[in-house]
Amino acid sequence: MANSSLPESWRAALEPVLATPRSRALGGFLSAEEAAGKTIYPPRGVRLAALEQTPLDAVKVVILGQDPYHGPGQAHGLAFSVPKGVAIPPSLRNIYKELESDLGIAPAAHGDLSRWTEQGVLLLNNALTVAAGQAGSHQQRGWEEFTDAAVAAVAASEEPSVFLLWGSHAQKKAARVAGLGQDSPHLVLRSPHPSPLSAYAGFFGSKPFSSANAFLEANGRGAIDWRV
Repeated sequence: MANSSLPESWRAALEPVLATPRSRALGGFLSAEEAAGKTIYPPRGVRLAALEQTPLDAVKVVILGQDPYHGPGQAHGLAFSVPKGVAIPPSLRNIYKELESDLGIAPAAHGDLSRWTEQGVLLLNNALTVAAGQAGSHQQRGWEEFTDAAVAAVAASEEPSVFLLWGSHAQKKAARVAGLGQDSPHLVLRSPHPSPLSAYAGFFGSKPFSSANAFLEANGRGAIDWRV
């Protein structure tokens, strides 16, 4: 990944990570995979979309995903989101169900969550690429250090933000960030993942959207309009 592709607002926090051997190895791995004719999602140009669409100083809410979607046309750089015209994945359907239960917002007919990012919702996956048809294939290749640094940069801010940690994977990632301890100015909300395998174990009924908005309003940051 070239430094030139890094959004300006994130540079101070993330450029040091890009200079590490681990990050350079990640860039070499991705280039070699593409040279071998392998398909990687999302395509070049949108892999940093979460950071580009939500500048660091604008972040109000962080939602952590695990991997980009690994089917054709699905991944566009935002966790849980798919472009308009692409079938809505099961986890996102469950997010919409909880949104309707929590705030009375009817499920959208599309899965593009860009409207959230424009209001300060950082939709960040743990790994920012994946091989076509192979979930988790780019885990432990170096993305974790990069996205850990992004989460830590938000946690280091004195502006109160909300971290929505859905599932054990997101919760373990946040646990690595020192700024999310008991003395943190941020609100950390944990629940099971919205996947069909776990949504009924506590994601449904967790009211993350109204809880986030109540905290943001109480801290003078303004509520998110969760309609998409």
